[in-house]
Amino acid sequence: MIVVGIDPGIAITGYGFIRQLDHGELEAVEYGVIKTPSDVTLENRLLHLFEKIKSLLFLHQPQSGAVEKLYFQRNVRSAMIVGQARGVVMLALAEAGKPVTEYSPMEVKQAVTGYGNASKGQMQQMVRALLNLSEVPRPDDAADALAIAICHLHSSLISNLF
Repeated sequence: MIVVGIDPGIAITGYGFIRQLDHGELEAVEYGVIKTPSDVTLENRLLHLFEKIKSLLFLHQPQSGAVEKLYFQRNVRSAMIVGQARGVVMLALAEAGKPVTEYSPMEVKQAVTGYGNASKGQMQQMVRALLNLSEVPRPDDAADALAIAICHLHSSLISNLF
C-alpha cells in the first residue's frame, strides 16, 4: 500500500510517498517539495501547486492521502493563504479519487515519536529511523510530509483491525 502525506504551504509544499513492505517495514518511495514562483499571482501559484500534486498522484497512484490540519497561530493572513493551498491539495486528491484524512501536528508527533510534544528534531530523527534513511530528509517540509504519511499509514492499519 502506498500513501501520500502532504504538508501544504503556498511558497513550499512538502510531499512524501511511503509504502509498507510485506514484512512490515516502511519505505520512502519519493519525497520532496513543490515550490511556487513568488513573482506570479496567488491564483497562478495555486494552479502550479494543483498541477504538480496531480502529476505526482498520477505517477505514484497512492491508495489514500493525508494532509496536515491547519494550525492557527496569530497571523490570520498567513493562515488564510495556507488554507487555500490545503484546499487545492485536497481538491487534487479528491479529483484523483483518493480518500483524504487530516491530522493535527500533535497527532502526527504522537504517531511518529510516541510523544505529542516532540521537537522538530526528534520528529525528523524518527522519520529517518522509521524509513531507514541514511540522513534526515531535507528540507523540513519534506520531512514533515513523510511524518504525516507515516501517521496516516499507522492510523489506517490500526483502523483496519477493528
